[in-house]
Amino acid sequence: MSVLLVIPARYASIRYPGKPLVELTGATGVKQTLIQRSWAAACQVSGVEKVVVATDDARIRDAAHGFGAEVVMTSPQARNGTERCAEAHAALGGGYDMVVNLQGDAPLTPPWFVEALIEGLQATPEADIATPVLRTEGSALRGFREDRAAGRVGGTTAVFGQGGRALYFSKEVIPYTGRDYEDDTETPVFHHVGVYAYRPKALAAYPRWEDGPLERLEGLEQLRFLERGRYVLCVEVEARGRQFWELNNPEDVPRLEAMMAEMGLP
Repeated sequence: MSVLLVIPARYASIRYPGKPLVELTGATGVKQTLIQRSWAAACQVSGVEKVVVATDDARIRDAAHGFGAEVVMTSPQARNGTERCAEAHAALGGGYDMVVNLQGDAPLTPPWFVEALIEGLQATPEADIATPVLRTEGSALRGFREDRAAGRVGGTTAVFGQGGRALYFSKEVIPYTGRDYEDDTETPVFHHVGVYAYRPKALAAYPRWEDGPLERLEGLEQLRFLERGRYVLCVEVEARGRQFWELNNPEDVPRLEAMMAEMGLP
């Protein structure tokens, strides 16, 4: 299958304006912007025919061109990354068998997360979209709870049924467990990893749908698929000792830099 990987990036983030151009310092002291680190992560994924940055902002375009990325300019009217991916795929003439959305705020995404996602959607022809989920350990779950207690939006959690079919995604911590866990103990809470693989037909239909009440409440684009009764496949992935976190708030910058230092990422 031919796979297009799109990195949607916008400057006017509500929670963190200018986020794609924020610099992160790696383990070697090298500073690179968030969008450059996301591009580098995307280029490590095998089985992808083309990688592009999709943006409506000239500052992001110029920065991406500066480190050699291919850029597709999209409309400022795109409401989220999925709509931006749909625009990018159409602008490139379509024709890909699968489109992957590696969001520009997740530079620590390991390549095997995305590779497992591609394989999962290939193996499940009835699914319209696939997305990875990572089982949390006690330390990560505690971080989720601390963020919510402090009024911050941290990671997104996912619940799914048999065969991995998604039931719901939330910025709250679900499911409720009623207990604490030791740092290295597995929990029944799954961290949703903000990467998506779409079948082109479902992706093309998405921008034409009105956003539903759950998507508006949670601010989670994948809920539009669930509210339309579409099959969203959750693919469980393994950390393999790799730490993972998205950059959602300014407070996440030191958290990501600490993770990169601990893992020796340049």
